[in-house]
Amino acid sequence: MTIELKVPALGESITEATIGQWSKKVGEAVKKDEVLVSLETDKVAVEVNAPAAGVLARIDAKAGDTVTIGQVIGAIDESGTAAVSAPSAAPVPVAPAPVVAAPLPQPAPAPAAAPAVAAVSGDDAFDLVIIGGGPGGYTSAVRAGQLGFKTAIIEKRGTLGGTCLNVGCIPSKALLHASELYEEAQHGLGKFGVKVSGVELDLDAMMAHKSKVVGELTKGVEFLMKKNKVTYIVGTGRFTGPETIEVSLNAGGTRTIKAARTLIATGSDVSTLPGIKIDEKTVVSSTGAIALPKVPKSLIVIGGGVIGLELGSVWSRLGSKVTVIEFLDRITPNMDGEVSKNFQRLLAKQGFEFLLSTKVTGVTPTKKGATVTFEPVAGGEAKSLEADVVLVSVGRRAYTDGLNLAAAGVEAGPRGFITVDSHYRTNVPHIYAVGDVIGGLMLAHKAEEEGVAAVEIMAGQHGHVNYDAIPGVIYTMPEVANVGRTEEELTAAGIAYKTGKFPFTANARAKANAQTEGFVKIIADATTDRILGAHIIGADAGNMIAEIATAIEFGGAAEDLARTPHAHPTEMEAVREAALGVDGRIRQM
Repeated sequence: MTIELKVPALGESITEATIGQWSKKVGEAVKKDEVLVSLETDKVAVEVNAPAAGVLARIDAKAGDTVTIGQVIGAIDESGTAAVSAPSAAPVPVAPAPVVAAPLPQPAPAPAAAPAVAAVSGDDAFDLVIIGGGPGGYTSAVRAGQLGFKTAIIEKRGTLGGTCLNVGCIPSKALLHASELYEEAQHGLGKFGVKVSGVELDLDAMMAHKSKVVGELTKGVEFLMKKNKVTYIVGTGRFTGPETIEVSLNAGGTRTIKAARTLIATGSDVSTLPGIKIDEKTVVSSTGAIALPKVPKSLIVIGGGVIGLELGSVWSRLGSKVTVIEFLDRITPNMDGEVSKNFQRLLAKQGFEFLLSTKVTGVTPTKKGATVTFEPVAGGEAKSLEADVVLVSVGRRAYTDGLNLAAAGVEAGPRGFITVDSHYRTNVPHIYAVGDVIGGLMLAHKAEEEGVAAVEIMAGQHGHVNYDAIPGVIYTMPEVANVGRTEEELTAAGIAYKTGKFPFTANARAKANAQTEGFVKIIADATTDRILGAHIIGADAGNMIAEIATAIEFGGAAEDLARTPHAHPTEMEAVREAALGVDGRIRQM
């Protein structure tokens, strides 16, 4: 049977990618789950794996070609016979693939025999040097210290924690929570019999709380380095050879260190659109959006993804009029379609305005703010809007600036993401990379898991990451959380599935808390009942998704969740009811 290879979902607001180098030629044998090609975009790098063993029958898109989601880029012949047509010929028609059960999760890859180590010696020689002090880097350092490696970590910011802790995940969540409390005090307490008057916003105090949280946590990470005997070098690292790294110290001067192994964990930086200059005052990235000196009367968000919607929520609650301009026909396009539709409806109820299928053509600063020009993607009349502040939130790019990868011989893909194998090794065997800089999901916890796995592999252990069990959360109110596959992905893959859904309007605790927006949806294999994905929109979705992620990690079935006692009354009962719903046995509705 011939199995077509198609471009999978690539991420939020991403519709196309560039084909990298194929690892196999037409006619060569492939193993199941073997990486065949990498798809590169400005935001992520996605590997296309062989869905079955066989031979590469044809290649329909060569390296450098631009492809779109769902496009056929090649095919595998399970019979072991390659297609006789030339790769450039029209695709050979094949019968539709039958509906199949989802493949079982693969075991952890076997550790490489005698992981590569460079021969270094001297006082400034380390078993492992980590470049980058974000979640992927500092978590790797902790694990390396636990395993007895003489470890150094290089970070130029002057504080550890990376983008996430300093200007990303943590400060934004502090502002999200504070703004939720402000809005609740203004509009939400009366229904509980709590009368409040004269509520005022002290933005300086709110920002001070944010900074206090960041400061305490960065100091905590620095303590972890000391606890695990990790040498913390404050400066900018660059390769001068495969085993040598020169650090331009923040305090002045340079220091050259030697690395038996190096782990690159430099993360990502904000992307922008052609012709749009971010000044972090009027035209801001997420970094500027968490530090505005006053509440803008109007805010335009370019990009309907996670970061833009979270920060838009902060300023909307504090009084801004928020307009979101999105290139695609819906927000959060990589999310489950039903959840995305409901999420947009709820944000619209909160005052958001959406311009979908709309292309931004320019942003011009003015005395009062900025003018954003745009037009329909399909063509049509150009229009413009003025705003006090414009937030550019169109994704992130791999950050390798100044690393001098060429001196180490490390290769990167056409979009700048560092290429690694299943053990996180680059093409230089003793140099590894993890986190945003290698693409995939740009999540702090994904980087942490990869970092730990990479270090354990260096130590000869079975480090492994189950990407199907990595949850994603949007910390708006209500929150949105997901793990595993969407219905759209499973349909495209021809995998038969069943769903169970339970609304919070029928959950006792949600009723008591007056937080009844949203639902829990669980997707299970139609044949095996194994949980393939879950999607939640609700007040505590970010915490609730963890139970389902745990079930997926252990290969659990919907029946396992359905037969697990859940405390009453809790929102978590909605998870059990959704699991019961997979088999048509909902009890509370």
